[in-house]
Amino acid sequence: MDMVIRVLLLGLVVMAIGVIGDARAQAPTPAPTPAPIVGNIYSVTYVEVMPTSKADAATVLRRYREAAQKEGGNLRCEVVQRIDQPHQFATLEIWKDQEAFEAHGRSAATTEMREKIAAIRNAPTDERVHTALSIGPIDASGGARGGIYVATHVDVIPPRKDDGVAALKRLGEDSRRGEGNLRFEVVQQVNRPNHFTVVEIWRDAKAVETHSMAAPTREFRDKLATMTGALYDERMYRALD
Repeated sequence: MDMVIRVLLLGLVVMAIGVIGDARAQAPTPAPTPAPIVGNIYSVTYVEVMPTSKADAATVLRRYREAAQKEGGNLRCEVVQRIDQPHQFATLEIWKDQEAFEAHGRSAATTEMREKIAAIRNAPTDERVHTALSIGPIDASGGARGGIYVATHVDVIPPRKDDGVAALKRLGEDSRRGEGNLRFEVVQQVNRPNHFTVVEIWRDAKAVETHSMAAPTREFRDKLATMTGALYDERMYRALD
């Protein structure tokens, strides 16, 4: 009987060791530490508040813009308001490097803005972090008074990422030469490199319309149709005074 008990106990020990070994083998591999971002950081943050709170949001975002422009490492900070839906805003920022961008994220002005916008939001704030893809000269000042900003989210399917990069670079080069163009920047999202943001400033509505009909723009849209991963999301804004 003692021998039987010993055999049973030995079997239980072997089974326990096997279970522990299997658990260790199945333990998830720790996620790799993200590589540091090299170069300037381009941040685009979309803000949507309740329509009845758009004036309050404008006040909060103006204060945020003024504080950010005084921070070390800030190369540009603009706030724009959507033309057809004025309760929607976007912040367009450039930071010298990752260190400056992360310090800004911890600043009192950023914390205050996030808390006040959260109290009146209609949707969660959506921040997209990018690196440069096709950029002209960086000017800290805003666009010409009355100019129209266009922010477009471009999403291509992952296998066509490189094709999307080539098409967007070509579009940027051609569009900066367009009549009435004040700025045309293409940036690539850090965490999803098949997603891009195009930020443009045009002198007036006529220039926007002319650009939309220009051959390079139409050629780009034709190419994009074969690789797009989502609806072409183009939004028009004016700078918040």
